[in-house]
Amino acid sequence: MNPLLHNRLNVALLAIALIGLMCGLGLTVADKPELATIAWATGVVPVLAALLVEIVRSLVKGEVGLDIVAALSMSAALFFGETLAAAVVALMYSGGTFLESFAEGRARREMSDLLSRVPRTATRHRDGALDEVPLGDVAPGDLLLIRQGDVAPVDGMVESDRAMLDQSALTGESMPAGLNRGQDVMSGSTNAGDAFDLRVTRRAADSTYAGIVRLVEAAQASKAPMARLADRYSLLFLAVTVALATAAWWFTGDPIRAVAVLVVATPCPLILAVPVALVAGLSRAAHFGVLIKGAKPLEALARVRTLILDKTGTLTDGRPQIVSIETREGMSGEEALFFTAALEQASKHPMARAIVAGARAQGITLPIPEDVVETPGEGIEGTIMGRSVVVGGTDFVTAQIGSERFKKQVLDFGSVLVVLAIDGKLMGHLVMADALRSGTSELLTGLRRLGIGRILLATGDRRAVAEAVTDGLGLDDVRADLSPEQKVLLILTEHKNGPVMMVGDGVNDAPALAAADVGVAMGARGAAASAEAADVVLLVDHLDRLLPGVEIAQGSRRIALESVAAGIGLSVAGMIAATLGYLTPVQGAVLQELIDVAVILNALRVLRIVPTQTGRVADHPAIAASSHPPD
Repeated sequence: MNPLLHNRLNVALLAIALIGLMCGLGLTVADKPELATIAWATGVVPVLAALLVEIVRSLVKGEVGLDIVAALSMSAALFFGETLAAAVVALMYSGGTFLESFAEGRARREMSDLLSRVPRTATRHRDGALDEVPLGDVAPGDLLLIRQGDVAPVDGMVESDRAMLDQSALTGESMPAGLNRGQDVMSGSTNAGDAFDLRVTRRAADSTYAGIVRLVEAAQASKAPMARLADRYSLLFLAVTVALATAAWWFTGDPIRAVAVLVVATPCPLILAVPVALVAGLSRAAHFGVLIKGAKPLEALARVRTLILDKTGTLTDGRPQIVSIETREGMSGEEALFFTAALEQASKHPMARAIVAGARAQGITLPIPEDVVETPGEGIEGTIMGRSVVVGGTDFVTAQIGSERFKKQVLDFGSVLVVLAIDGKLMGHLVMADALRSGTSELLTGLRRLGIGRILLATGDRRAVAEAVTDGLGLDDVRADLSPEQKVLLILTEHKNGPVMMVGDGVNDAPALAAADVGVAMGARGAAASAEAADVVLLVDHLDRLLPGVEIAQGSRRIALESVAAGIGLSVAGMIAATLGYLTPVQGAVLQELIDVAVILNALRVLRIVPTQTGRVADHPAIAASSHPPD
């Protein structure tokens, strides 16, 4: 059934049950018992009919749930004329179903917007002019114009001399790639340089990005849904209930005693307490910047035993940073940064922006560059305070100043050099790299304390880079050079060690996020595809949000189980009392309502969970302000 229609049906059933009960009570006060009986039965029948349909659907799937007990109690109460008791049970059941539906309403959205990152149209060269055409009209062999900031809508190859592409959403590599004429371009890549021409090699439906979408859909379709936590106890509870009701009728010959047993046994403490505790957990986690898309992901998060992390944008910051500055000719590091950043102000290259940000963070005032000439993907030259300055890659800078080839440094941790020349002389270089997030080691230690025993890295980056970045973190395994398909396979393999959580932020992570028991996306800067595929989204761009998220999930599940145990215990005691004749059906229904109130109040304790490991909450005033227990 369509989720929207299902939610509306639950609301309608709750309203019918409530109206029927209240009308019956009003008619009783008005001394019209026959009409009261009709009103109560009218409120019960639609709820019972919907419940029977749901039971049949479950049985067809081979599932047996606690709904059978609720159906037995309502049916028996109606059959033997205990319509008030049936009305109370109908209200309890429809209320529990509504709460559970509300929890599911917080679940993940469908992936209808997964392709929103790719434009619906393309700019095509045709007869010396440019036309905007629908993406479906683009065919192999067409020539497209990809402007600065545009996303390549289809796979193709570079037709211009040079193209600078940000492929981080696809490959996980944060450093933009410079491509020459004839080199392949993957759809989903963003043009980080000047406009270039793209020769189409595949239709949109056959492109790399569309393939990733299909992987996500396949992974989600193959992911077995978790059974409701309450239903795990259904067979045992159903057997005990039927045995006691049968015994009460058999030994006393009074069917009303059996009805009383069934009414007291109605598993509303389970049906109510679990969704209330889990929905409260969703709300509490959101206070700490963790959006969990439903009760099932929350419960799964509490049981995770294996964590798989992506590298770029997840374990690392995902943005190039200045690692070190090496100088020569007596120039200081601050002077080198001054000249480099001053000239880089004229460039839109991601590393240029990082260098400028680094200089400004140190309080350096930058003059306006003059006579600027940029070669996209290679470097930039201009005049700073009357001095000729060249900044860029090694080959570019040495070619511009006509100097001997500057010795390249091969850096095993994925760094690149930004070389600086002033007035025709090499003056040094800046080492740029994608740095590990601060506090990562403490984060992983905290997660292990919460019961996550196995932590792995899964990245599409080179092994040398991955191993160097994770050195000293104590990971259980490092998997590098992985395609999206291989990440999914790794998750399926790791399922043997228990529930698996995958954390990522790029489009290439989306299939793995969908395949994991719990997929976690970096929502602040992550790709839309990964946020859609994930079960959990970190609303602030800090990986340590996982700590309060996992702790709240575990606390919610623990309190839900406590409520289940207390509710079952009290219900069994009431069933025994009903078997012995100490409770009538109506008294049993009222007792069950009191039990419901008790377990709901216990479930609401989730709202007062204060995680002991809150990470960077103090760094985020908006979150910190909302993280206190409710008054």
